[in-house]
Amino acid sequence: MIGIIGFLIVVVLANILTYYVSNPLYHAGVGFINENFWLLLLIAIILFMGAIFGAFPFPLNLPGPIIMAIGSVFCIAFFLRVFQWVDSVATTNLYPMFWFLSFLIVPLVFIIVLASGYFEIMRQLWWQPRIDQTDDDQVVHESHMGVSPDDRVNDAKSWEEIGGEFRMMLYDILHRFRQEIKRKE
Repeated sequence: MIGIIGFLIVVVLANILTYYVSNPLYHAGVGFINENFWLLLLIAIILFMGAIFGAFPFPLNLPGPIIMAIGSVFCIAFFLRVFQWVDSVATTNLYPMFWFLSFLIVPLVFIIVLASGYFEIMRQLWWQPRIDQTDDDQVVHESHMGVSPDDRVNDAKSWEEIGGEFRMMLYDILHRFRQEIKRKE
């Protein structure tokens, strides 16, 4: 998230500096960034979402490598636009060469990022030990506020019990997420 905010600040400052800098190459560079602003923002958001899914524990982190692989394809698309811009500014012939190589590079990078992401997930599952249980973990028990087991006649749950179970589920999910973040730091 800090990267996205930093990128937005840099773009705004670069646009403000166009009033003070008279270099045509600088104006062309800022124009290129402005033309590709939405692509860069999309790349940042996709990679951010991939990182968020990557921070979750096992079953929830499975979409992470797919999202990161899609983000890498968009990064390659941006680099192709950079080569196209360099060709237009410096009159070189780099872009046609990279355009033809992109048909090989894009699927290869997608597969490599996807495979390495799922390999990392499997490595965490098989070769790393489970999360170490520390002594500071809290165990929360459900209380029935003065209702003894003999007072309950039927097996139907009350709305209070369902609400308590829902709160416990949310607590467990958030607590596990916090432990995963602590482990990755």
